Amino acid sequence: MPSRFLWLLLALLCLALTPRRSGGQLEEWCIADEQTPADELKMALDWACEKGGADCSKIQENQACYLPNTLEHHASYAFNNYYQKFKQEGATCYFNAAAIVTALDPSHNSCKFEYLP
Repeated sequence: MPSRFLWLLLALLCLALTPRRSGGQLEEWCIADEQTPADELKMALDWACEKGGADCSKIQENQACYLPNTLEHHASYAFNNYYQKFKQEGATCYFNAAAIVTALDPSHNSCKFEYLP
């Protein structure tokens, strides 16, 4: 009996970790690579928000995605906003090797990371 329970639990865990699909495509978000040095992450964040065209208004103080107030979180939000906005035009999730693609939705609490098919 306990082994059946473990198999069921394992099956449910696998199901929960399976990437979602939207319109037949895997859902992907672009987030900061935690191994990127802070100075490089800051340069990539500045580019995304200033020249890249990402909407960074939600990571400003008192906005939905300001907290946690960390460079990595703010960069992740900006990278994803840029990526979702421009991926249909050929944009990538690279940011000079400061970002990676994930199939796990990084949204939390009131901060929703956009996904566009």
